[in-house]
Amino acid sequence: MQVESIAAIDIGSNAIRLLINNVEDFDAKKAVKKNAYIRVPVRLGEDVFQSGRIGEDKIGRLMETMRAFVHLMHVFNVNGYRACATSAMREAANGAEVVKLVKEKAGLDIDLVTGPEEADLIYAAGSLDEVMDKDKSYLHVDVGGGSTELVVYCDHKKKDAFSFPIGTLRELAEAVNPATRDELKKTLKLIYERYAPVDIIASGGNINKTLKLLGKRDGEAVDYNSVENFYRILAKLSIEERLEKYKMNSYRADVIVPALDIFLTIGAACKVKNYIIPKVGLVDGIIRMLYSGQMKPRKTPDKKGYC
Repeated sequence: MQVESIAAIDIGSNAIRLLINNVEDFDAKKAVKKNAYIRVPVRLGEDVFQSGRIGEDKIGRLMETMRAFVHLMHVFNVNGYRACATSAMREAANGAEVVKLVKEKAGLDIDLVTGPEEADLIYAAGSLDEVMDKDKSYLHVDVGGGSTELVVYCDHKKKDAFSFPIGTLRELAEAVNPATRDELKKTLKLIYERYAPVDIIASGGNINKTLKLLGKRDGEAVDYNSVENFYRILAKLSIEERLEKYKMNSYRADVIVPALDIFLTIGAACKVKNYIIPKVGLVDGIIRMLYSGQMKPRKTPDKKGYC
């Protein structure tokens, strides 16, 4: 019997991800099983946050990645998918042109999602409820390459949501508007006064890597002081020293410091003691939305003519 699969693609500012999951393996009560997971550090945001456009080199890398993903989708017998692009593609002056080019050259349709939609997709991944007490308030913080999403949850329900164009690649490019920082500060003050979240539920590749380097398991709590101390250690090291001492990949060693700085800034403003770090992301949420019927799958393109 032929096994059918479904796929999710996240075209982020820092990396592009593909997650493939077998239909028969899906369990609504468990974390999404990664039948195949690929991460490609294309870094579209490097161009967009400096020049406002996606350059030819990045377009070429994006196109090769998309063609490779189509190959893999056929190898794993994927019969449906959705591809979502976030901050960098949304903001690029030529973003619409690139979306059209991907459709023409790789056969893949791309949906541009807003910051709040991105946060909803991450929540849909399904494992956040498991780490929240119904009687308490929590702040979910997702830090990406181009934006940071904040969602307040009480009684397992979304009470408020915010999105800010503050992210790791944007920080490295020194492209964060001072007015945006002021707005974030005001919003965090409002969140603390109105909800007083007990913990931050933190997501994103950099905080997941931090969890691993601190010797913790997925979903475990890490106290604020431990994250701050680790940040101070990393900030004093050069990128080369981080690569050597912590065996990081090159695409992680530069962005992990600004990511932790953002998490700590938010944690300090909301006076939280712990970060709870479940291993979830946009692709996990897309998969769940597809299986639940809340998102309609697109038909996998015929590889003929695209690959």
